[in-house]
Amino acid sequence: MKLSEILTPRHILPDMKAADRWEAMDELLDHLIHAGDFSLEWRTEVSHRLRQRESMISTGVGGGVAIPHAFSEHINEVVAVFGRSREGIDFEAQDRETVRFVVLFISPLKSYQKHLHALAAIARMFTKPETRERMMQANDVNELYELFRQKVVAIKA
Repeated sequence: MKLSEILTPRHILPDMKAADRWEAMDELLDHLIHAGDFSLEWRTEVSHRLRQRESMISTGVGGGVAIPHAFSEHINEVVAVFGRSREGIDFEAQDRETVRFVVLFISPLKSYQKHLHALAAIARMFTKPETRERMMQANDVNELYELFRQKVVAIKA
């Protein structure tokens, strides 16, 4: 599976409003629910898991990127949503940089391999500064999606 298959145009939020990491996770989780890929009835449970994970150590991985993630027994495939913040979000990242790109993803509870592959694919997507710069300059959802589509980063099954 390609990263662009789970981060389709309806899974991209080009102008996040969140000011901190907790608001960012809520905003992206709500977007995922609105997109129809995750049920509102599971929101509280998954929000708790995201916050629990984030409380252990920030998912701000550096370079202006954060990858909050959690597991859920309610899904069979990885679901994800991408958000871009022009203002930047304080994620208490390890490099102390403000986060501009957030990929929140949820993995099936019994599929640790899929979870690791998704995490690795997302991290690979953002390794080059040029890619992050192009994502910052993209004008809309379609341009952002095209960048995901062009950068062929596969998630192993």
